[in-house]
Amino acid sequence: MKNNEDYIIIDGYKHKLYKSVKFSEVEMLKRSEEFYKWLDKRRTVREYSSNPVSREIIENILMSASTAPSGANHQPWTFCAISNPQLKSEIRQAAEMEEKKSYEQRMGKEWKKDLEHLATNIQKPFLEEAPWLIAVFKKPYDLDENSNRINNYYVNESVGLACGILIAAIHNAGLSTLTYTPSPMAFLSKILDRPVNEKPFLLLPVGYPKEPLYVPDISRKNLDNISVFYE
Repeated sequence: MKNNEDYIIIDGYKHKLYKSVKFSEVEMLKRSEEFYKWLDKRRTVREYSSNPVSREIIENILMSASTAPSGANHQPWTFCAISNPQLKSEIRQAAEMEEKKSYEQRMGKEWKKDLEHLATNIQKPFLEEAPWLIAVFKKPYDLDENSNRINNYYVNESVGLACGILIAAIHNAGLSTLTYTPSPMAFLSKILDRPVNEKPFLLLPVGYPKEPLYVPDISRKNLDNISVFYE
């Protein structure tokens, strides 16, 4: 086993020294409270301004999402960032076709009733209004240079974690989004010409909210309803 100040070799693999950031207990409490209060301002937005968002901002957001942990560090995700108006129009048309089938055939009365207070319907103009769409694809397996399969692990969990960080990064940048999951989403693979080892996972419009904007007056569960402490 060789080592120096910053690296150590374990079983033939290089490990680097983890340099954590440390705060006082007072600072930790302050930062944790401020972060919670900032995230608590996040809301799902279905109406967007046409104001542009630079590609550099989107790139930083995607790189933030890519810091998520993943099974065996295989990072089984692809983020497709779409600003092309024609592609956004095609995605909207295909999504609304699936929505029509869902509302008319797939969704039961209880499901529709539960959605009433959110004022959702078949029309999805946000898919064209938002300056960017981010289509998240999961990769159940990768392909090497000879098209041989490379297994990925805990794919749904890994991509779900990346999407959580993605949403937080969007909010941190001062932008809004919506976690949109039309079902089925196979149309995204076709429109974006994705390879066979990628499957649609989530579609997020990203941009500035329209002003003025009104959102449903809903509340989040309090700490007692979401947690149990064993001390």
